[in-house]
Amino acid sequence: MASWALVTGATAGIGESFTRLLAENNYNLVLVARDVSRLQERASQLQSQFNVQTHIIQADLSTDAGCAAVEQYIASNQIDVLINNAGFGINKAFTMSELKAEQEMFDVLVRTPMRLMHGVLPGMKQRNKGVVINVSSVAGYIAGGSYSAAKSYLTVISESLHTELADTNIKVSALCPGFTRTEFHQRGRMSMKGLPNFMWLNSDKLVAKAWSDALKGKAVSIPGWQYQILVFVIQSLPRSIIRKVGMNLRAKQGK
Repeated sequence: MASWALVTGATAGIGESFTRLLAENNYNLVLVARDVSRLQERASQLQSQFNVQTHIIQADLSTDAGCAAVEQYIASNQIDVLINNAGFGINKAFTMSELKAEQEMFDVLVRTPMRLMHGVLPGMKQRNKGVVINVSSVAGYIAGGSYSAAKSYLTVISESLHTELADTNIKVSALCPGFTRTEFHQRGRMSMKGLPNFMWLNSDKLVAKAWSDALKGKAVSIPGWQYQILVFVIQSLPRSIIRKVGMNLRAKQGK
């Protein structure tokens, strides 16, 4: 039976990089995103370039209906790889943001990955095989508002499941990238002008690293020497300092 991988946020950035890597590894692809024309374009490119099968699901994962559509597909189809990648950020402090935007971000970053994992893992356990990669962030290690809090959830639940499933052939890993050249910051209207070039990561390279780390059984993948050093420093400093750094970073991104 052919192997299928499901990728959320599949039409751009890290998600799009994952679709090409998985297709190159002979996985058929289920592509999930909001924009149907971009989904169709991505599916067509993957089919012609890699000779794989594709299936598209147009879904807004901030909505109950969008999340349910993907859950229903997982319930009736065998998924061998799940990449929880969909996400967005808010460039306002929690007390200044709209509740609707906060709820939508929570639903995309926390609710949806949790529900999709809860749906896909029983089948993986039954087959004793599967890979789940949750696209988290180094932001999860700081205290930079609800985005950091949501990404912290993704990292911790990945680590927890990695331990829970340690005696199986199921690989669960959190990918924690730093700043990556994608559409993410433009969509969130975040100014990144002051960030030096060496802090930017390449999406294809970090995805290759994440896939390799997941297959090796690593619970957390932090691509880039600069971010490995940064996380080490963050984990060494008092949390009182990390809290200040996190809020200062949020303030700069919002300007």
